[in-house]
Amino acid sequence: MIEPAPPYRGEGRHALWHVSEDAAIERFTPRSGKVWAIDTRHLPLYWFPRECPRATFWANSGTTEEDVDEFLGGDRSHRVHVVEPEWLEALHTTRVFAYRLQPVTFERWDRFWNSSSTVEPLERVELGDLVELHAKANIELAVDDDLPALWQRVIASTLDFSGIRLRNASMAR
Repeated sequence: MIEPAPPYRGEGRHALWHVSEDAAIERFTPRSGKVWAIDTRHLPLYWFPRECPRATFWANSGTTEEDVDEFLGGDRSHRVHVVEPEWLEALHTTRVFAYRLQPVTFERWDRFWNSSSTVEPLERVELGDLVELHAKANIELAVDDDLPALWQRVIASTLDFSGIRLRNASMAR
């Protein structure tokens, strides 16, 4: 099993979530046979506008002290999320919602969870200003002009990581 990312400030109890910019979802119907969810520990990977490219990384038990020093400022419990500068305004203004889901029909897959059943959300939470949300959670939100180059360094390191929508990065186009 993959080690979880480090906890974050205000994390709360374990739950399963689906994140969307759509504020009116009444049920999640399987697409390609699955409804996807993320657990509370990994929910911050989705504190972004949907199309925003991001590189996220943290230490695990196999991460070297050299990589902790270089990427995490010497703090093994540190989590870092990196975006391109042109996405900062959207992080302040895009309305993003987290839907808490009933976990009964979900099975774990990697860092994610999936269900082959239609799922009705238990609640919807508007996340608010995503930059402030990162700050409150004590997750570093950094900016890099060359996200693809940073990503290559991250995946060549001993860090654990998740890269989402990287094909949308300006240097990748």
